[in-house]
Amino acid sequence: MSAYDLVIIGGGPGGYNCAIRAGQLGLKTAIVEKRGLLGGACLNVGCIPSKALLHASECYEAARTSFAKMGVKVQGVSLDLPQMLKQKDEAVDGLTKGVEFLMKKNKVDYIKGTGRILSADAVEITAPDGGKRTAQTKSIVIATGSAPADLPGVVVDEERILSSTGALSLSKVPKKFIVIGAGYIGLELGSVWRRLGAEVTVVEYLDRITPTMDGETAKLFQRILTKQGIKFELGQKVVGVERAGDGVTVAIEPAAGGARRVIEAEMVLVAIGRKPFTAGLGLEAVGVRFDQRGFIETDRFKTSVPSIYAIGDCTHGPMLAHKAEEEGAVVAQLIAGLWGHMNYDIIPGVVYTNPEVAGVGKTEEELKAAGVPYKVGKFPFMANSRARTNHETEGFVKILEDSNTRRVVGAHMIGVGVGEMIGEICVAMEFGASAEDIARTCHAHPTMTEAIREAAKGVDGWTMQA
Repeated sequence: MSAYDLVIIGGGPGGYNCAIRAGQLGLKTAIVEKRGLLGGACLNVGCIPSKALLHASECYEAARTSFAKMGVKVQGVSLDLPQMLKQKDEAVDGLTKGVEFLMKKNKVDYIKGTGRILSADAVEITAPDGGKRTAQTKSIVIATGSAPADLPGVVVDEERILSSTGALSLSKVPKKFIVIGAGYIGLELGSVWRRLGAEVTVVEYLDRITPTMDGETAKLFQRILTKQGIKFELGQKVVGVERAGDGVTVAIEPAAGGARRVIEAEMVLVAIGRKPFTAGLGLEAVGVRFDQRGFIETDRFKTSVPSIYAIGDCTHGPMLAHKAEEEGAVVAQLIAGLWGHMNYDIIPGVVYTNPEVAGVGKTEEELKAAGVPYKVGKFPFMANSRARTNHETEGFVKILEDSNTRRVVGAHMIGVGVGEMIGEICVAMEFGASAEDIARTCHAHPTMTEAIREAAKGVDGWTMQA
């Protein structure tokens, strides 16, 4: 029997950040992870490896297509896919070891195994060899994350029919590649294999891509991806996916009704979202409530059992690593009897394509639906001096301000590096800034971030550089 202040089930971004903060606060803490590696899906088979491939594939495409325009002549550019995958794996390996070191640094017990809740104060842990132990604890945090969502009737074999995990480790570049789902994950991975030489077609049930994104931004995003060579089949329902010899066939028909068609490819990626991973945790036995889709119901992170908390993808809200990280730190604070606050209105979202797309806060569609009067300021990167010198002029920055409160309530950007730039808006919104506050703040010149300042000026009608 072990006695802890806190046992965390799940070693992803939410779980390990909760463990670090709990350790810093002096709580005797254990983290249970069945994967055998800390970091969760994000670090091992999601955010981190995909960004390694996105960056490497961008370098490859730039060497083939744009270096010459800037006076850099490169001969004999070729793809070494095994090396590209190796450097991806090396990045992941270094980071997982780094997280394990942080557990030791903060005196957190890292237990490899599968956790199941026995009671409000006990977790049973099954080791990889089948051995069992019980950890007694004052509090439990469920941070089990999520898994790729299933497409009914489609069997993912990770050979021809892939999940996002399989799409990170292909042994060769497919000639034709179908992506089912026009969300963040599908578009990122589709863009990787398109750059490396695949002919990519994206099939989406809705009549637009990235449905939660600001509408104007999404339209430009689709135009840019189309210009890059990605084909879109929007408003199409997938009614069948079958292996056929050395390839796969995908049967589609209009979502509104119509004739069925079949499209062929070497491989297909099923990227229709993610589902909470909560099976096998013993939730029913201890009385933890969850909805029909498996999401655990919480009130300020507390479940229906007072000593049991839940954070991250297994609860409601954006399924984003940084949302889970923030929740992990906050819940550790609360368990330690300190302050704990999470601002769900300021959670940025980024699509790490090239160019990137980033947004935070309300979209124009949401403001209109809520009847909130607002003003818009927009500035194109075409008029930004740094973007022009870098030959990276696609996209814009758009800032939304509530006309009544004069607070910035949303921002949406598409352009190279906007995933880094969105942080400025997050800070401004957290401090309740107006567009004028941003507009009257000196920015370095020449930088891409000047586009934020010019867009902020535009809210009050005094954009100066366009």
